[in-house]
Order: sequence, then structure tokens, then C-alpha cells
Amino acid sequence: MSFSPQEALQRTIEHREIFFDEMVDLMRQIMRGDVSPMMTAAILTGLRVKKETIDEIAAAATVMREFALAVPVADNTHLVDIVGTGGDGSHTFNISTCAMFVAAAAGARVAKHGNRSVSSKSGSADAVEALGAAIELQPAQVAAAIEQTGIGFMFAPIHHPSMKVVAPVRREMGVRTIFNILGPLTNPASAPSVLMGVFHPDLVGIQARVLRELGTERAMVVWGRDNMDEISLGAGTLVGELRDGKVREYEIHPEDFGIAMSASRNLRVDSPEQSIQMLRAVLDNTPGPALDIVALNAGAALYVAGVASDIGDGLARARAAIANGSARQRLQQYVDTTRALVA
Repeated sequence: MSFSPQEALQRTIEHREIFFDEMVDLMRQIMRGDVSPMMTAAILTGLRVKKETIDEIAAAATVMREFALAVPVADNTHLVDIVGTGGDGSHTFNISTCAMFVAAAAGARVAKHGNRSVSSKSGSADAVEALGAAIELQPAQVAAAIEQTGIGFMFAPIHHPSMKVVAPVRREMGVRTIFNILGPLTNPASAPSVLMGVFHPDLVGIQARVLRELGTERAMVVWGRDNMDEISLGAGTLVGELRDGKVREYEIHPEDFGIAMSASRNLRVDSPEQSIQMLRAVLDNTPGPALDIVALNAGAALYVAGVASDIGDGLARARAAIANGSARQRLQQYVDTTRALVA
């Protein structure tokens, strides 16, 4: 007998946990559209108020992966996702999108999962599209792009068609729900390593442990103390690192890597156009905090992807890829390849 939505709601009201198998059952019902919009909204609200557990999040992510259109990557060596939950309200330029091109040029293979803007000035999909690339690639085309360029951008609506069922509910609710933290956990290429930024410090340890439950090999989950969902230059960054099946939590600072501190307001943009301008300036090797934060985050991605021995080594490799022009060339190669794939 399936787990009833009414029982799920009752559990959340009583601040009791929904167990893994029950959550899998419930989530399947929601994703199939078997649960009414009113009941779905009530359950999502109850989970948020109760605070979702590691098992609840892992179970929900398992079902989202089950319903997703997977990308058939033949070889996942050094394959990494660089992703943020968004919702940090910092309105910075597209740091993780820029880091994708840098990390790929420095030896990683990046399978980035993203969407259009929800709370920022420019979402990762908006940025990739504005740079000239085709974003509406089918799974086999994404796999081909990874094979040819070391980069695959997966536009979330294509890979998660069943999300259409809950989209109207989420839109009408207008508040954060479990779905805001599920997106970064449901990479359709099943990247074995992840650099993930989160919008709240509590999620650092939680998401690292959820990734472990989901079978991720290596990960860094990060939250900047200035409320950035990236490794920050403006404050210390809390890290939850998953390696060898263990999660270790610690804090890093820009000075640890010889980088001067810089307030996040120096990275803010007022428009998508300004974001692209800043991204291109980084790839043109223009010195400043924008280049520093991209190189640092790309360096961390290279570390979790197994390309670099530590973040410092990754940072040096990232800076070299920017300085020698290979990151800029990788962007152009990706644009040309994706256009050819959809032609």
C-alpha cells in the first residue's frame, strides 16, 4: 500500500520524520501528478517548517533522478558539476558559469546543470545562451558536447519534464521549498564529483551528507559567511567536504590562497549584459576580484574532480588556463560545437 499524502502531512505537522522509503513513495506520487496541488503545497510547507532531514532530501533527489532524462556519458573521469542552489540574494555575475570554462580548459570535464534566473540578475542558462551557445540540447547532444569540448550544459526543463507538474504550485507558493535544494542534487549526467554552493550554513553539512547517500564520490559544499553560494572573497567560507566516504567540515579564507579579501559588492551586476561583460573580462585575463573568485572556485572544482592535488594547486592551474587564453578558447569551442549540434 502506498504512503498516503495525508499521513505525510500529519507527520510534518507533528515534526516527525518521513522515512526514506516513504518519501520515495510520496515523491513518486507527487511527480506523477497523483497528489492535488493543494495537498502538495501543504506537504511542501510542512517539510519546510519542520526542516527536511538528510533522508527526506536524499529520497526526494533519488526520485527526481529516476524521473529525469539522463545524459549518457561514456567516460566520467574527472567529470564535475559546478552548481549553486541560488537564492543567496547577492546579485553577483555568473561566477560558476565562468568557472565552468576555466575548469574545463584546465583539465576537468564539466557537466553543469542549470536553469534560467529565479532570484539572480542572470541564471546560468541565461548566461550560457547570452554567450552564444545553444542551451536546449537533448541528452545525447549534451553527451556529445562533453566528449568534444569537455563541457556539457544541461538545461533543467529539458532533463526534468516531470517538474512541470509542481511548477505551478511552486510559482504560486513563492517561497523556498525542498525543490530549491533538489536541483543541484539531480545532475542528469550523474557527475561523480560536485562543487556546490548553498544559500544557508545549515545546508553545508546536510548537502554533503545527502550527496554521500546518493553515491557521489567527492564533493565540496560551500557557503560564504557574506551569504554567497560560492567560495567567497569577502569573508570566510564554510566547507563540507566529502572524500573517501567521510564528510569533514572546516572553514577557508581567501588569504589562505594568497588572495586579497574583497567585498561581494565588487562582483554585483545590475543586468544580464553586465554579467556577461564581467565574465568575458575574466576570460580576457583582466586582473581584479572577479578573476580571483572565478580562479578560486574553478580551482576547487579541479580539486574535487581529481585533477589538482589541493585547492591551491587547482587555483594555479585555473590562473594559467585564464592567462594563456585556453579558457577563452574553450568558451568559443563550446559555442561553436553546440550550435553545430542543433543545426
